[in-house]
Amino acid sequence: MKVLVIGAGNMGLTYSEGMSQSPLLGKHNLKIYDTDPNKISTLRENPNFDVYESLEDCLPKADIVFIAVKPYHSESLFEDMKPMINQQQIFVSLMAGVTIDTIQDQLGAKKVIRTMPNLPAKVGKGVTSYTESEAVSRVELLMARNLLDTTGTSIHVDTEKYIDASTGISGSGPAYVFYFMQSMLEAAQKMGFSDYDSKVLVSNTFEGAIELFNQSNISPESWINRVASKGGTTQAAIDSMEDNNVKQLIQEAAYAAFDRAVELGNDK
Repeated sequence: MKVLVIGAGNMGLTYSEGMSQSPLLGKHNLKIYDTDPNKISTLRENPNFDVYESLEDCLPKADIVFIAVKPYHSESLFEDMKPMINQQQIFVSLMAGVTIDTIQDQLGAKKVIRTMPNLPAKVGKGVTSYTESEAVSRVELLMARNLLDTTGTSIHVDTEKYIDASTGISGSGPAYVFYFMQSMLEAAQKMGFSDYDSKVLVSNTFEGAIELFNQSNISPESWINRVASKGGTTQAAIDSMEDNNVKQLIQEAAYAAFDRAVELGNDK
């Protein structure tokens, strides 16, 4: 299978590095296209990449094309791509807020898969939600999923509504975690811990809590009850968060990201 990635930014490069190791490529290198001379020079150092500066040289040859550019670049990109595509090609979008209908209309393609990746894909811990147009077969969808899974795991959703919803949970979610971590880091530093010790305390606490959650069938609420003793220190912290409606504010933040993803799609 000949796989092309258009765009070598954070997500494009992350998925390129993962997919370049996939057995689905057979004897072929992964093809990657970008216009930035500095990126092109760096990309050419990777023996698993065939790097292109011209769409004409790579797009017509590809079986599956991953589009990883900024959404506001998509319209002009599709205009350039449109004369070169064929209806057997599969187009996988890694762009936020660009709907399948928009891609089909502007690109003139039938087989489109829309995804929502997230940043932990950079360390092989990503989660990518995805859905497809009617023209994509089960076999084609399975091939795409196998490629997406090279950066972590993926979940199939029935409609694009859930792509937008996953934007609010997994797509933007790492930033919520980093926001919470930053708050705890600053609290530790105010308590007198060094920067290094603060980082160790916070990062290992998060890592350990996630591992406990993943290795059991116990809900987060049940874990809270196990840690928090009545009248104890943990309960004091939980009571403070409850009094300040922290849970509701986090949920509202997730919905704000969800709503913005819908708005971006409607703007196209």
